[in-house]
Amino acid sequence: MDYTTILMAGGSMLVLAVGAGLMLGWANRAFHVEVDPRTEAILAALPGANCGGCGYVGCAPYAEAVVTQGAAPDKCPVGGAACAKAVAAVMGVEVRPSWPFRPIVHCRATYRERLGRGDYRGERTCAAANLIGGVQGCAYGCLGFGDCDRSCPFDAIHVVDGLAVVDYAKCTGCGNCARVCPRNIITMAPFKKSRMLAVGCSNLDFGKDVKAVCTIGCIGCKACERASDMFTVVDNLPRIDYDKYSPAQLRAAEVAISKCPMKGLIYVGKPPTAGADGDDEAPDFVAVDFKTTVDDTEWHG
Repeated sequence: MDYTTILMAGGSMLVLAVGAGLMLGWANRAFHVEVDPRTEAILAALPGANCGGCGYVGCAPYAEAVVTQGAAPDKCPVGGAACAKAVAAVMGVEVRPSWPFRPIVHCRATYRERLGRGDYRGERTCAAANLIGGVQGCAYGCLGFGDCDRSCPFDAIHVVDGLAVVDYAKCTGCGNCARVCPRNIITMAPFKKSRMLAVGCSNLDFGKDVKAVCTIGCIGCKACERASDMFTVVDNLPRIDYDKYSPAQLRAAEVAISKCPMKGLIYVGKPPTAGADGDDEAPDFVAVDFKTTVDDTEWHG
C-alpha cells in the first residue's frame, strides 16, 4: 500500500479545509450586516403567519420596515391589538385606535338564484373563468370556483353552493381572499362591531337587466337612499357611508332594510350573542375605499 499517496491526499484535504475555513471566517467578518435588535424583538412579537396581510411579503420584511422605514406598528391583522401593542412598545410609540378590517362578499346568489348559467368546461378557477363569456349570466357576481378558499391560510372562507362564505370566527383579516378575487366582489371593510351592515350585491346594471340574470340582485330602486342618508346609490348600486355608521344611524337604517324589495342589505360577521355589541357610541370610521364593483378588473362573461 502506498502510504505516501494517502498522506499526500489527506494533507491536501486538510489544507483545503483550513483554507476554506479561513476564507469563510474572513467573509463572515467582511460582509457581516448588523441587525437592529429591535427588528429581532418585533419579529419575535409577530405571529409568524407570513400571510402578507400587512402589505409585506412576510413577517421579517414587515419587522424590518417598522424599524427602518417607520411602518405603522398595527399592520398585522393576525396578531391584532395585542401584537400591535407589543410592536409599539419595542419602538417606544403609541398605537392609534383603529378598527379591524374583515372581508365582505358583495354577492349572495347561490346556484339556485343565478340565471343563464353555461356549461363551463375550462380550468376550475375564478381567474380562468373570468376571462371568458357564458359562465353565468351575471358579469359581476361570485364565480364560485374557490380561488379565495385556496388563498386563505386560516381556513376562514369556503364556497357553499357556488357562493363564497366567510367564517368570521376564524377570519384574521389577512386580505388574501380580496386580493385573489378577479371580480373584486370581496372588499376589506372596518368592523366597528362584530356584525356589520353590508350591500349583498355588486351588479351595476339597471333593474330589468339584473332580473334577467339573478333572482335576488339589487335593482337600484333607491328605496334605501330615500330612507336613510347613510346610503347613496351610485351606478344603480347602494354604497354605505361608513363615516356615518353609528348605532343611531343603524336604527334609522332599519327602515331602509325593511323597504329593500330584494332584501339585499344584510348583516355579516360573527353570530350575535346575548349582551354583545350594545348601542354604545364609538368614534366614526375613517374613510374607506368600499369597492363593490369590478372597476379594476378586465373581464369577459
